[in-house]
Amino acid sequence: MADTRKSKNDEAYVCVGMITAPHGVRGAVRVKSYTVDPDNLVGYGPLFDAKGTLKYKLSPVGHVRDQLIAKIEGVDDRDAAERLRGTKLHVPRTALPETIDEDEFYLADLVGLTAYHIDGSLFGTVRGVADFGAGDVIEVALEEVRGKVVVLPFTKEAVPEVVLSERKLVVNPPEGLLQDEEGPGNRTRRPNKSRKDSQADRDSSDAVTADAVGAENATGSGKEA
Repeated sequence: MADTRKSKNDEAYVCVGMITAPHGVRGAVRVKSYTVDPDNLVGYGPLFDAKGTLKYKLSPVGHVRDQLIAKIEGVDDRDAAERLRGTKLHVPRTALPETIDEDEFYLADLVGLTAYHIDGSLFGTVRGVADFGAGDVIEVALEEVRGKVVVLPFTKEAVPEVVLSERKLVVNPPEGLLQDEEGPGNRTRRPNKSRKDSQADRDSSDAVTADAVGAENATGSGKEA
């Protein structure tokens, strides 16, 4: 599901990058940034784990391919850096700029919205947002069937209306598409057609990205950071 988590104080955190590997022997790491410019990753200040409990202070020292090389405060050797491999880095949702386009949404803002069927009936609650490679989808826990989760494409056809001020959205489920699914962002845009034909080039299917300057993988209907 969308990699948007809440800390113990109920603050939403959005994934902006991931530590992919150690670099060298002095504790540096390689970081895959989900921002437009990899260097923007350090502009947020300290980064956090998904729960907002562990803090990582990054200092950029270089680049390799499309990844940032950074030193992390308190990480001084390769063994310590190796233990951070695969760590996802998050920022508080409040650190991200507000969206301008009416069809752009931070994925963190979609989670928890009440979903209404296009006929006006209560449909369920948005549990998460995911991208499995064919475009963004929303996971909705159904109101009428306890424990049942359905997956809908996050397109204007399937989700014709999003009203953040009222904490709701309207869904028009495609016939035969509803199914159970387990499945995470940061900012995405709703396409007029299924994103199967306009897949964003993000290489991490489980990361929600965010960037105060802009989202590298602004996809589908929500807004990466």
